[in-house]
Amino acid sequence: MKIKVLKDIFASNKERAAEIRELLQQNRIYMIDIMSSPGAGKTTIVDKIIDNLKNTYHIAVIEGDIKTTKDAEKLSRHNIPIVQIETSLFRNDCHLESSWIMGCLQSFDLETLDFIIIENIGNLVCPAEFDLGEDERIVVLSVTEGEDKPLKYPMMFNTSHTVLLNKIDLLPHLDYSLPAVLDNIARTNPKINVFQMSAKTGEGFEPFLNHLKTNIAKKIESIL
Repeated sequence: MKIKVLKDIFASNKERAAEIRELLQQNRIYMIDIMSSPGAGKTTIVDKIIDNLKNTYHIAVIEGDIKTTKDAEKLSRHNIPIVQIETSLFRNDCHLESSWIMGCLQSFDLETLDFIIIENIGNLVCPAEFDLGEDERIVVLSVTEGEDKPLKYPMMFNTSHTVLLNKIDLLPHLDYSLPAVLDNIARTNPKINVFQMSAKTGEGFEPFLNHLKTNIAKKIESIL
């Protein structure tokens, strides 16, 4: 019976995710899901993305946290639509689900948007299991976390399209092997995009921004 319930949960999530993809396609909106362990730099990266793209595209954010609205409050300075999902108010879940994302989308004026950013809950396990209907799944990996994370959490890296290797400004101060982590990423998912960057200093951020701009433009120009 437990296995049946689990299957039903994932089946329902996939159904909502498919509906989200259709909705985003109809409105030609590009949506990304940014995931990581706690403290890897997701919010700083989201903040920097908005800073660089808000004058070109109409952006909205879905913020996921178990508790508090602190990240949403940090991003509120941009004066863009932001919806907070605080899972402690219902099931204390360590991930976001597609039905919740659909509820957030329904609160936006989708006809006015080009780009939606989901900042998922800090966790390298549960978020990897739930399709949110996004166009691109992005995992942020900080160099302070160790080189073995792609091997320890393979589903996160197998199901993602892009890795942001963040905090490279700290490399001179760490006993850390850049070739080793890049090899571990490639062993886990040889097709994944990798961008080395420091969200704090801006080093290496431009190639990732160009990557986003290209994908957003393709979605906007796509023919139904």
